[in-house]
Parts: sequence; C-alpha cells; structure tokens
Amino acid sequence: MSRFLDSDFFFDYRRAPITIIASLVVALLIFVAVMAPFVAPSNPFDPTSINLMNGFTPPMEPNAFTGEVFLLGTDDQGRDLLSAIIYGLRISLFVGLMSVLLAMGIGVSLGLLAGYVGGWIDNVIMRCADIQMTFPSILTAMLIFGVMRGVIPPDLRDEMAVIVLILAIGLSEWVPFARTVRATTLVEKEKEYVQAARIIGLNRIQIMWRHILPNVLGPVFVISTITLALAIIAEATLSFLGVGAPPTEPSLGTLIRIGQSFLFSGEWWILLFPAATLLALALSVNLLGDWLKDTLNPRLK
Repeated sequence: MSRFLDSDFFFDYRRAPITIIASLVVALLIFVAVMAPFVAPSNPFDPTSINLMNGFTPPMEPNAFTGEVFLLGTDDQGRDLLSAIIYGLRISLFVGLMSVLLAMGIGVSLGLLAGYVGGWIDNVIMRCADIQMTFPSILTAMLIFGVMRGVIPPDLRDEMAVIVLILAIGLSEWVPFARTVRATTLVEKEKEYVQAARIIGLNRIQIMWRHILPNVLGPVFVISTITLALAIIAEATLSFLGVGAPPTEPSLGTLIRIGQSFLFSGEWWILLFPAATLLALALSVNLLGDWLKDTLNPRLK
C-alpha cells in the first residue's frame, strides 16, 4: 500500500482535483446501485409498494391525498423517483460493464490474432473493422438489436432484452480494442523476449496470451474506461428510443423516455433527475478515462 501511495500514478491523481471528484461520483453511484435494496426507500417495480394516489407528487412537497413526501417526487404511477433512479442505475451500469467486457474480449482476441499472425487473417479482421467504423456505433447496435430480437420468440423478448442489449452494444464497440491491440502487438512481437519464447518452442497461442497480452493491457484499460461511458450512453439512447431495456426492468434511458412525455405538462422532475444522473455518470467515467489516457501515455499530455 505504501508503495502505491508513493508512486507517480498516485501523485498525479492527487494533483488532479477534477479527477478526484469524478472518481468519487463514480464510486458513489456504483455503491448506491450495488446496495439498491438497502439504500432505496422502496422497490419501485414491486406492484404492492405502488400507490397510484401518489402520482405526480413534486419533490419535497406533501401529496395532496396521502400526505407522503418524496425527496425527488414521484412519476405518473406514484413510484418514488429516487428509488426508480437507483434501480435504473443498476441496469445501466450492468449493461455498460458487460458490454465493455464483451467488446474487450472480442477486440483483444482479434487484435492479438491480427497483429501476431498477420497475412490474410490480418487483412480480413482489419477490413471488417474498417467497414464497421464507417457506421456510427449506435446504428450498428440498433441493427444488431433488431436482428436478434427478430429471431427471439415474442414471449421471451422482454426476458432476453437486457442480454440482447449487452450483445448489441458489445458487438458494436470491439473495433477500438482490436485496432489498438493489433498496433501494439506488431511492435511487441519483434522484441527479444518474444524471439526467445519462439526459440524455446512455445506455440503461437502461448506467446500471444502469456507474453504479449500482459504488455498490451495498459492501453486496453484506458480504452475500456472511455468505452464504458459510450456504452452507458448507447444503452440510454436505445432505451430512450424504446428498443432497449423493457418497462419491467427500466434503466436510466427508459426513465428519461417516460419523463420526456410529461416535460411540457409541468412534471419536470420526472425527466430532470434521471437525465442528471445519467449525465453525471457518463461525464465522470469519461473524465476518468481521459485522465488515465494522459497519465499512462505521457506523450499525449
């Protein structure tokens, strides 16, 4: 621990107040999401805990019928908005994290293969990457989501919606990982330690995963942080458009879509608070990613 506190990494962290604030915001939101059953005032998606008489209650004002007070108000169904945000945050974070892990697994594997083996395999992988980069990732995710939903039986679509959402976003975000790992692998495979591994008889798979992979994880970690922010926004966008998380498992994007319907009728809080939570989460993660990029790559400072 003392070694970490004396490191240049921690020294740079202490000198970046914006990064400290961003990391605290991310840590707080993750903690709240993980501990949702214990910190949320109620389970907003339990029908037995919903009272329709509490609908459209403004923040910190007693309801005209029940007299109950809610910190962030309620939505049209009488659900406590604070609880809905906390539970929606769980879905958004889960989809974002799983999507990044999927994109990382695909991208790193293909990048290692393309960079080390080369030849026609490299050409095929990179041309596929180039083709996918010509389309915005959100459109790619929507296309994949639509195709996968089309092959799933209608009675299973809501149950499989979150899994399909993870696959759609993950398959649309693997290209940055593959391109970065390929470029790093092209450099690493010419170094002496790789030549020594070949001489002692290690096969390609052993060399790629035991020797080259540990040396490409730095850039991968930076990309994964930035991609997490993009994945969270992509999930919110898809859910806002009605092709993401189902109403039975609403994410922040679903809550924003619900709130948008009541914005011009005066119930501004139904949209404002979920949108502010999403903005704080995505911005904080992105700021952390930018700081990591600058810290781990001094030439980019």
